[in-house]
Amino acid sequence: MSDYASDGSRNGKKEALMNRLLSIKSKLEDNGVDGMLVSKRENFMYLSGFTGSFSYLVITANHSILITDGRYNEQAAQQAPFFEIVKYTKGINAELNEIIKKCGIRKLGFESLHLSYDKFLDLKEKLEVEELKPLKNVVESLRVVKDEEEINLIRTAVRIADEAFSHVLPYIKPGVSELEVAAGLEYFVKKRGGEGASFKTIVASGKRSSMAHGVASEKLIEDGDPVVLDFGAVYRGYCSDMTRTVFVGRKPCAKMEEIYNTVLTAQVEALKRARRGMTGKEIDSIAREIIKGAGYGDNFGHGLGHGVGLEIHEDPSVASSETAIEKGMVVTIEPGIYIEGFGGVRIEDMIVMGDDEPIVLTASPKDMIIL
Repeated sequence: MSDYASDGSRNGKKEALMNRLLSIKSKLEDNGVDGMLVSKRENFMYLSGFTGSFSYLVITANHSILITDGRYNEQAAQQAPFFEIVKYTKGINAELNEIIKKCGIRKLGFESLHLSYDKFLDLKEKLEVEELKPLKNVVESLRVVKDEEEINLIRTAVRIADEAFSHVLPYIKPGVSELEVAAGLEYFVKKRGGEGASFKTIVASGKRSSMAHGVASEKLIEDGDPVVLDFGAVYRGYCSDMTRTVFVGRKPCAKMEEIYNTVLTAQVEALKRARRGMTGKEIDSIAREIIKGAGYGDNFGHGLGHGVGLEIHEDPSVASSETAIEKGMVVTIEPGIYIEGFGGVRIEDMIVMGDDEPIVLTASPKDMIIL
């Protein structure tokens, strides 16, 4: 059982779910619809609390309905207290038409970035509405700013990842494969109450460390290798993401040490100088200018960070985005330098933007670790 699981936040969760539901209802009229079909799993989870699969929400000003199959009746009733649960037995389109009639829906919005074109054509043909209207990022626009309930869950996911990092360090040594290290991280995440890894675990050693997304391979770690560990945990649906670069057996060469210190300086300065209301692009430029000034500008080929929540990559972006980073937004700060045929370094923390400056959630040390 998780050391973090408790019922203490139950009332807070109910309050959060009610506030989210009221917020989405307030957006219906602004989007020119009197009902919305929510099909993306992360979105119906966010709005209802329901964690099952193959389900839909229908939301109007006066109705909140969760459509699911018989496998999830009990679970849905427990997890989605503000929704009427409809068990579909006639096929989803038939159930939707009954709900449309019951709720008096004439214009139904749907999540156009999620629903397949084939499903759209099917709904367009069979649903008895005047208009089926595509909507983009309506729920996602609410999810960008995390409420207190979400931040607490993310804090726990981050804590689990921090503990997994500490746990795995003694096992990183010559002769151990990258896959073994990844397995150790993922095992410990579950042992501490996480649902699993938040994405495919990256363990890239030696020259493979130049691969920004070098997922764990059969390669054996060797004496003198840099090892990039990029991984995260999922806790009650919410993700964490962290990266550390460690060295095996001995201090790295002068060039690699310079690269490490440059990345560390860029990361620390971005955290120190970031402020509420700055755009993602402005925060990115803090780290990018430091790396460029050290002569490695061409070797930092990705954005400084991204939003994290129910998805491992979500808005806001901390790259070329003009979106302001506001209070309650949770993002990563992860500069890196990668040189093909030589190796690379990345250091990543998660932050939540506070009243004025970021609050760093990740607690693992960033000073150079030599194992």
